[in-house]
Amino acid sequence: MKKRDFKDKVYSELAKVTKALGNPHRMEIIDLLAQGPFSVEQIAGNTGLSVANASQHLQVLKNARLVAVSRQGNFINYSLAGSKVYEAWAQLRELGLVYNTAVKKIVNDFRSAYHDLEAVAADELLELLEKNKVILLDVRPAEEYNRGHIHKAISIPIEQLNEQLKQLPKGKTIVAYCRGPFCVYADEAVKLLYKKGFKAKRMQEGYPDWLAKGYPVSISIH
Repeated sequence: MKKRDFKDKVYSELAKVTKALGNPHRMEIIDLLAQGPFSVEQIAGNTGLSVANASQHLQVLKNARLVAVSRQGNFINYSLAGSKVYEAWAQLRELGLVYNTAVKKIVNDFRSAYHDLEAVAADELLELLEKNKVILLDVRPAEEYNRGHIHKAISIPIEQLNEQLKQLPKGKTIVAYCRGPFCVYADEAVKLLYKKGFKAKRMQEGYPDWLAKGYPVSISIH
Protein backbone atom coordinates (compact mmCIF):
# COMPACT_ATOMS: atom_id res chain seq x y z
CA MET A 1 0.00 0.00 0.00
CA LYS A 2 1.33 3.42 -0.92
CA LYS A 3 1.77 6.09 1.73
CA ARG A 4 -0.99 8.28 0.29
CA ASP A 5 -3.42 5.36 0.10
CA PHE A 6 -2.59 4.44 3.69
CA LYS A 7 -3.32 7.94 4.95
CA ASP A 8 -6.50 8.31 2.92
CA LYS A 9 -7.87 5.02 4.22
CA VAL A 10 -6.98 5.45 7.88
CA TYR A 11 -8.30 9.02 8.04
CA SER A 12 -11.46 8.00 6.21
CA GLU A 13 -12.15 5.31 8.79
CA LEU A 14 -11.48 7.71 11.65
CA ALA A 15 -13.80 10.23 10.01
CA LYS A 16 -16.62 7.68 10.39
CA VAL A 17 -16.10 7.84 14.13
CA THR A 18 -16.04 11.64 14.30
CA LYS A 19 -19.06 11.83 12.00
CA ALA A 20 -20.97 9.47 14.28
CA LEU A 21 -20.08 11.68 17.25
CA GLY A 22 -20.88 14.89 15.41
CA ASN A 23 -24.60 14.94 16.08
CA PRO A 24 -26.30 16.34 19.20
CA HIS A 25 -28.77 13.45 19.49
CA ARG A 26 -26.04 10.85 19.23
CA MET A 27 -23.95 12.69 21.83
CA GLU A 28 -26.92 12.57 24.19
CA ILE A 29 -27.40 8.87 23.47
CA ILE A 30 -23.74 8.17 24.33
CA ASP A 31 -24.16 10.18 27.53
CA LEU A 32 -27.19 8.06 28.41
CA LEU A 33 -25.57 4.73 27.54
CA ALA A 34 -22.73 5.56 29.93
CA GLN A 35 -25.24 4.62 32.66
CA GLY A 36 -25.58 1.09 31.23
CA PRO A 37 -27.63 -0.80 28.62
CA PHE A 38 -30.96 0.55 27.38
CA SER A 39 -33.53 -0.59 24.84
CA VAL A 40 -34.34 1.64 21.88
CA GLU A 41 -37.70 2.44 23.50
CA GLN A 42 -35.97 3.56 26.71
CA ILE A 43 -33.46 5.61 24.73
CA ALA A 44 -36.29 7.28 22.82
CA GLY A 45 -38.12 8.06 26.06
CA ASN A 46 -35.06 9.58 27.70
CA THR A 47 -33.99 11.70 24.73
CA GLY A 48 -37.35 12.88 23.41
CA LEU A 49 -36.80 11.14 20.07
CA SER A 50 -39.25 8.91 18.30
CA VAL A 51 -38.38 5.21 18.38
CA ALA A 52 -37.69 5.34 14.64
CA ASN A 53 -35.27 8.28 14.96
CA ALA A 54 -33.54 6.76 17.98
CA SER A 55 -33.10 3.54 16.03
CA GLN A 56 -31.53 5.41 13.11
CA HIS A 57 -29.04 7.18 15.36
CA LEU A 58 -28.16 3.90 17.06
CA GLN A 59 -27.50 2.34 13.68
CA VAL A 60 -25.01 5.10 12.85
CA LEU A 61 -23.26 4.57 16.18
CA LYS A 62 -23.27 0.81 15.65
CA ASN A 63 -21.76 1.16 12.16
CA ALA A 64 -18.99 3.27 13.66
CA ARG A 65 -18.39 0.50 16.24
CA LEU A 66 -19.25 2.83 19.12
CA VAL A 67 -22.19 0.85 20.51
CA ALA A 68 -22.75 -2.86 21.01
CA VAL A 69 -26.00 -4.80 20.79
CA SER A 70 -27.11 -7.58 23.13
CA ARG A 71 -30.29 -9.64 23.29
CA GLN A 72 -32.16 -10.73 26.41
CA GLY A 73 -35.09 -12.88 25.39
CA ASN A 74 -37.29 -10.72 23.19
CA PHE A 75 -35.51 -7.53 24.22
CA ILE A 76 -32.60 -5.90 22.41
CA ASN A 77 -30.36 -3.61 24.46
CA TYR A 78 -27.72 -1.14 23.37
CA SER A 79 -24.60 -0.29 25.32
CA LEU A 80 -21.32 1.50 24.74
CA ALA A 81 -18.75 -0.64 22.96
CA GLY A 82 -16.23 0.03 25.72
CA SER A 83 -14.96 2.55 28.27
CA LYS A 84 -12.94 4.36 25.59
CA VAL A 85 -16.17 5.56 23.97
CA TYR A 86 -17.21 7.43 27.09
CA GLU A 87 -13.69 8.71 27.65
CA ALA A 88 -13.68 10.17 24.13
CA TRP A 89 -17.08 11.80 24.69
CA ALA A 90 -15.95 13.20 28.06
CA GLN A 91 -12.85 14.71 26.45
CA LEU A 92 -14.95 16.21 23.67
CA ARG A 93 -17.33 17.64 26.26
CA GLU A 94 -14.41 19.13 28.19
CA LEU A 95 -12.97 20.58 24.98
CA GLY A 96 -16.25 22.37 24.34
CA LEU A 97 -16.53 23.65 27.92
CA VAL A 98 -12.97 25.02 27.87
CA TYR A 99 -12.74 26.55 24.39
CA ASN A 100 -16.33 27.25 23.34
CA THR A 101 -17.52 30.06 25.58
CA ALA A 102 -21.08 29.62 24.34
CA VAL A 103 -21.23 26.13 25.89
CA LYS A 104 -20.08 27.38 29.28
CA LYS A 105 -22.49 30.34 29.14
CA ILE A 106 -25.46 28.09 28.32
CA VAL A 107 -24.63 25.80 31.26
CA ASN A 108 -24.04 28.69 33.68
CA ASP A 109 -27.20 30.53 32.61
CA PHE A 110 -29.27 27.39 33.02
CA ARG A 111 -27.82 26.55 36.42
CA SER A 112 -28.20 30.09 37.76
CA ALA A 113 -31.96 29.77 37.25
CA TYR A 114 -31.92 26.78 39.62
CA HIS A 115 -29.31 27.73 42.21
CA ASP A 116 -26.36 30.08 42.68
CA LEU A 117 -24.16 27.59 44.51
CA GLU A 118 -20.93 26.28 43.07
CA ALA A 119 -20.94 22.64 42.05
CA VAL A 120 -18.77 20.16 43.96
CA ALA A 121 -16.06 18.50 41.85
CA ALA A 122 -15.54 14.74 42.14
CA ASP A 123 -12.13 15.13 43.79
CA GLU A 124 -13.56 17.40 46.49
CA LEU A 125 -16.57 15.15 46.97
CA LEU A 126 -14.33 12.13 47.57
CA GLU A 127 -12.62 13.98 50.41
CA LEU A 128 -15.93 15.16 51.89
CA LEU A 129 -17.30 11.60 51.84
CA GLU A 130 -14.19 10.21 53.50
CA LYS A 131 -14.61 12.77 56.30
CA ASN A 132 -18.35 12.04 56.53
CA LYS A 133 -19.18 15.71 55.98
CA VAL A 134 -21.98 15.33 53.43
CA ILE A 135 -25.00 13.21 52.58
CA LEU A 136 -24.76 11.99 49.00
CA LEU A 137 -27.97 11.66 47.02
CA ASP A 138 -28.33 9.73 43.75
CA VAL A 139 -31.39 11.16 41.99
CA ARG A 140 -31.22 8.98 38.87
CA PRO A 141 -33.87 6.31 38.25
CA ALA A 142 -33.57 3.38 40.67
CA GLU A 143 -32.61 0.98 37.87
CA GLU A 144 -29.50 3.05 37.10
CA TYR A 145 -28.61 3.31 40.79
CA ASN A 146 -28.85 -0.49 41.12
CA ARG A 147 -26.50 -1.01 38.17
CA GLY A 148 -23.84 1.05 39.89
CA HIS A 149 -23.58 4.11 42.11
CA ILE A 150 -21.12 6.14 44.12
CA HIS A 151 -20.23 4.40 47.36
CA LYS A 152 -22.31 5.69 50.31
CA ALA A 153 -24.90 7.29 48.01
CA ILE A 154 -28.59 7.12 48.94
CA SER A 155 -31.05 6.48 46.13
CA ILE A 156 -34.02 8.82 45.88
CA PRO A 157 -35.14 9.25 42.26
CA ILE A 158 -35.96 12.87 41.48
CA GLU A 159 -39.69 12.21 41.07
CA GLN A 160 -39.81 10.75 44.62
CA LEU A 161 -37.66 13.37 46.34
CA ASN A 162 -40.43 15.67 47.53
CA GLU A 163 -42.22 12.76 49.23
CA GLN A 164 -39.07 11.47 50.95
CA LEU A 165 -37.58 14.69 52.29
CA LYS A 166 -38.33 13.69 55.89
CA GLN A 167 -35.68 10.97 55.84
CA LEU A 168 -32.93 13.52 55.08
CA PRO A 169 -31.14 15.36 57.91
CA LYS A 170 -30.98 19.15 57.81
CA GLY A 171 -27.76 19.33 59.80
CA LYS A 172 -25.50 18.27 56.93
CA THR A 173 -24.94 19.51 53.39
CA ILE A 174 -26.60 17.27 50.81
CA VAL A 175 -24.83 16.73 47.51
CA ALA A 176 -27.01 15.50 44.65
CA TYR A 177 -25.67 13.83 41.53
CA CYS A 178 -27.13 12.28 38.41
CA ARG A 179 -25.94 11.13 34.98
CA GLY A 180 -23.46 13.89 34.22
CA PRO A 181 -22.84 17.63 34.02
CA PHE A 182 -25.63 18.14 31.47
CA CYS A 183 -28.17 16.05 33.39
CA VAL A 184 -30.75 18.30 35.07
CA TYR A 185 -32.02 15.91 37.74
CA ALA A 186 -29.38 17.10 40.21
CA ASP A 187 -30.21 20.76 39.54
CA GLU A 188 -33.90 20.07 40.15
CA ALA A 189 -33.00 18.26 43.37
CA VAL A 190 -30.85 21.13 44.66
CA LYS A 191 -33.58 23.65 43.86
CA LEU A 192 -36.17 21.62 45.78
CA LEU A 193 -33.88 20.92 48.73
CA TYR A 194 -32.81 24.55 48.98
CA LYS A 195 -36.45 25.67 48.88
CA LYS A 196 -37.27 23.27 51.75
CA GLY A 197 -34.51 24.62 53.96
CA PHE A 198 -31.73 22.12 53.29
CA LYS A 199 -28.10 22.96 52.57
CA ALA A 200 -27.59 21.45 49.13
CA LYS A 201 -25.19 21.40 46.19
CA ARG A 202 -24.87 19.35 43.04
CA MET A 203 -21.91 17.26 41.99
CA GLN A 204 -20.20 18.86 39.02
CA GLU A 205 -19.80 15.60 37.12
CA GLY A 206 -21.90 12.42 37.08
CA TYR A 207 -21.63 8.77 37.98
CA PRO A 208 -19.71 7.73 34.80
CA ASP A 209 -17.04 10.36 35.49
CA TRP A 210 -16.67 9.15 39.07
CA LEU A 211 -16.35 5.57 37.81
CA ALA A 212 -13.77 6.59 35.19
CA LYS A 213 -11.61 8.13 37.93
CA GLY A 214 -11.52 4.79 39.74
CA TYR A 215 -13.25 6.13 42.84
CA PRO A 216 -15.28 3.79 45.11
CA VAL A 217 -18.56 2.51 43.68
CA SER A 218 -21.18 -0.03 44.75
CA ILE A 219 -23.72 -2.21 42.99
CA SER A 220 -27.17 -3.06 44.36
CA ILE A 221 -28.29 -6.60 43.58
CA HIS A 222 -32.05 -7.30 43.59
